[in-house]
Amino acid sequence: MTKYYLETHCHTKETSRCGKVPAERVVELYIKSGYSAIVITDHLNAHYHGNDSEKWADRINSFLMGYRAAKKAAGDKINILLGMELTFEKSKNDYLIYGLTEKLIFKYNNENINFRQMGIKTFSSFAKDHGLMVLQAHPFRNNMTIVRSEYLDGIEAYNGNPRHDSRNDIAELWAKKFNLTAIGGSDFHQVPDLARGGLITEQPIKTIDALVSTLKKGNYKLYKPV
Repeated sequence: MTKYYLETHCHTKETSRCGKVPAERVVELYIKSGYSAIVITDHLNAHYHGNDSEKWADRINSFLMGYRAAKKAAGDKINILLGMELTFEKSKNDYLIYGLTEKLIFKYNNENINFRQMGIKTFSSFAKDHGLMVLQAHPFRNNMTIVRSEYLDGIEAYNGNPRHDSRNDIAELWAKKFNLTAIGGSDFHQVPDLARGGLITEQPIKTIDALVSTLKKGNYKLYKPV
């Protein structure tokens, strides 16, 4: 049976200041590693949201640079999906958001309202209304705070980043205890982070809606190579 490997947590140099690898190179690396899809989850937070002097549309275009560059480089060789690693104001927690479209991001990130200002309780309600999934990234790292399970669809139960202790064993047990969707990902920022996690599916994931559906149905396995 064919296995398809999907990266759920990946940053690009174009958008995430912590990212060290340009999107085009990210795409090349993941193709060579045998993955069939990458979710680009660049940061949306106070440090990665553009300059205050920029217009809001410019800020969002800046956020989308990595995703767009990856999609252009990929062509039909690998599927590139839009995601986000969201950090709310006055919080250190990070959340992986799946199900987004460019249109939705532009509509709700403007002078009057933006995702970062919502907080997890309000954003959780917003996500349910718009068919999004909210999964807390690396919830058991230092400085992270566990939130009420009803605000989440899932958690990152396996994070392969080699520079952080994500306490994956605890995260996986927590997902089981509270019946949360458990995902795995490399948390790619640098070349050494390549292919250190993800999901394995029996069918290729070609759209973000297909990923959301697959996660909700549980039709996948965690990929934990290290």
